Amino acid sequence: MGNIVQLSPVPINTFCIGSGKDQIVYYPQVALCENSLWESKMNYAIYEQVMELISIQFGNMPTTVEQMLGFYEIKNNQRQVLSLSLSNYTYHYHAAHGLTYIKSLTFDLEQQRICKLNDLFIPGSNYEKVLSDIIKKQIVQRDIQLLDGFTEIQPNQDFYIADKVLVIYFQLYDITPYVEGFPMFPISVFDLREIIDENGPLGRMAINN
Repeated sequence: MGNIVQLSPVPINTFCIGSGKDQIVYYPQVALCENSLWESKMNYAIYEQVMELISIQFGNMPTTVEQMLGFYEIKNNQRQVLSLSLSNYTYHYHAAHGLTYIKSLTFDLEQQRICKLNDLFIPGSNYEKVLSDIIKKQIVQRDIQLLDGFTEIQPNQDFYIADKVLVIYFQLYDITPYVEGFPMFPISVFDLREIIDENGPLGRMAINN
């Protein structure tokens, strides 16, 4: 299959599941007229992630859900890289507070693939340690309160790309107490030049033009 060159931003349409102000989930779908197969793959991945978040939030107590609100943010839509985040806030009856989950998807339109974190780096580059060391420094600099300390990210750690920044993040309660919110760690692509795949999404973001 030949690659489709998508130089302009990817057109995004908004869809929703549910209705009313208390239970509604908005999510994006892309519109690539040039390649319907790749478009379908992207849209299925987005929809599947949306439904997974809904399933996680419903859990074993679907009848106790009083409020569910889902939104999305386009974090990057340039240089043939589309990176987005999907959030789902749900409140269960008699719960102390609602709970939000955030998941992200990053698409490399040039290579027509859905990127995992390791896809952004040179094979064997030990990216987990490099990113973890940067995160450790940020934890100290920003005086972030931890639950049980922090050692290293997971190989499949949550992330998204925002222009020239790679953002590594954790779910609520993963490494910090609830009051800290979502621990997010922005890392400049220029600090990762030695390990990023120059032909991948971060390599394209690191070009100064």
